[in-house]
Amino acid sequence: MQQISTMLMKLFQRARLEKPGQVDPRGAEFTLGLLIAMYDRSGTGYVRTRSAAAALISLSGDTLLAKYRAFFQFYAVPDGKETLITRSALRSLLTDLNQIPAIVGEGCTLSCVEIAIHDCFHGVLNAAIVEEKFLSWLRSEPAVLLWLPTCYRLSVTEMVSHQARCR
Repeated sequence: MQQISTMLMKLFQRARLEKPGQVDPRGAEFTLGLLIAMYDRSGTGYVRTRSAAAALISLSGDTLLAKYRAFFQFYAVPDGKETLITRSALRSLLTDLNQIPAIVGEGCTLSCVEIAIHDCFHGVLNAAIVEEKFLSWLRSEPAVLLWLPTCYRLSVTEMVSHQARCR
């Protein structure tokens, strides 16, 4: 928890320098509280760094493709010359990401995670998949993660400005 807290403090301090007056001074504290609520419901004082990273990536203002690539980097494992994501790593990623909508009562069941894994690995004979297959599956907007592109589209539309006047 201390490592995550320190990282968040640095992250928000840098953000305040880049965007003066636009970042709440309590941003790190609020974000840590959110991460604890999502990933430490039993009060152990422990949150996996990878889970926190997945949440921060998904809530970032980056593009969907950049988020998807970052998920792959955090959860995939090197296998010789290539990096692959296994079924268990995908299960871990989906479980971590589903804590985000769950915090507002919109989580899904374990069975929908298993269905998503089955869909991702449909037609795959190997125990793991390469990044391109993973990205292709995510671009198909699987139901288990539909909230992610939806939130992204909503955030992008907030920045749209039209020069037309309404009557």
